[in-house]
Amino acid sequence: MATLPNPLPLLATDPTGRSLGLERPLPPGRLTGTTDAGPWHEPLLWYADVPAVPGTWAAVRPALRTAGLLPVLLDVGDGQGGPEGWELMPGEMSYPGDHDPEEVLAELWTTVTPDTDAAGGEAGAGDWPGLAGTAGPAAEGPDPDALAAEVADSLVAGRARLGEPRLALVPARRSADVPAAIGWGGPLNHENDVARLCAVLRSWEDRFGVRVVALGFAHLVVSVAAPPATETEARHLAAEHLAFCPDTIRQGPYEMSRDTYAKTLVGADRWTFWWD
Repeated sequence: MATLPNPLPLLATDPTGRSLGLERPLPPGRLTGTTDAGPWHEPLLWYADVPAVPGTWAAVRPALRTAGLLPVLLDVGDGQGGPEGWELMPGEMSYPGDHDPEEVLAELWTTVTPDTDAAGGEAGAGDWPGLAGTAGPAAEGPDPDALAAEVADSLVAGRARLGEPRLALVPARRSADVPAAIGWGGPLNHENDVARLCAVLRSWEDRFGVRVVALGFAHLVVSVAAPPATETEARHLAAEHLAFCPDTIRQGPYEMSRDTYAKTLVGADRWTFWWD
C-alpha cells in the first residue's frame, strides 16, 4: 500500500518522543516490525510496555500534527499476546483509497446473506440496500477526535472488551487506515485484504465521525461521533455492519437478529466488531 515517510525510527534514539513534538514523554515502549514473513524493513508501530491509563490517548494527539502518527489501543491480554504474535501481513495489504466502500460492502453482502424463499428467511437477507445516510457528522455533535480520546479513556478505565490495553502509535494518513498500515489480520476469515475494510472505515469516518480506537488479535473498537438517531436509520446501518463483520451479529454469546442488533446502534458512541 502507499506509505508516508515513517517517523517511528526516531523513537529508537529518542524514546521519550520529544522529537515528535510531544509535550509529555512517552511511557517505556518498543518498536516492532515483526510480520508473518519475518522482520519488516522498518518499524510498523510503537507500543508501550505498560498498560494504558486515562489521559494517555490525549497526551499523544500532538504526534498526529507534528509527525503523522496516530494513536490506537492494542489489546495484548486476549490470549494472543502483543502484535509480534498477531502474524501481521503488511505486504499483503493494498491501499484503502483504491477501493469503493459501497462496492466492497455490496460484494461482502452477497457472501453473508443466505438465499431466502418466498416465506421469508433470516432477517437481513435480500438485495443490498445501499449505504446508510450520507450527510456526515452533525455540526452540533462532539468532535470526533475528542470523543475518541473519551472512548479510549473509558476502555482503559473499565477494561471493557480489552484484557490489557497498551498505547500504540502508527504512521497512517487517517485513523481508518491504521489496520491496513500495520497489516492487521483480524478479519482474515472474512476478508483477506483488510485495506478493503479500511475503505469502509473511511466512509464511516466521513458519515458517522468514526475513529479506530482499539485493536485486538481479532477485534476492533471504533468511536462514533454521529451515530444513527432512530431505529430506522440504525437498521439501514446494521446492513453495513452485517456485511463488514457478520460474526458480531451472528456468532458468540450475543448472537441476535439484525433488527435487535440495530437497536444497539441508536445513539451508541462506539461500535465493537469481532471476527471468529
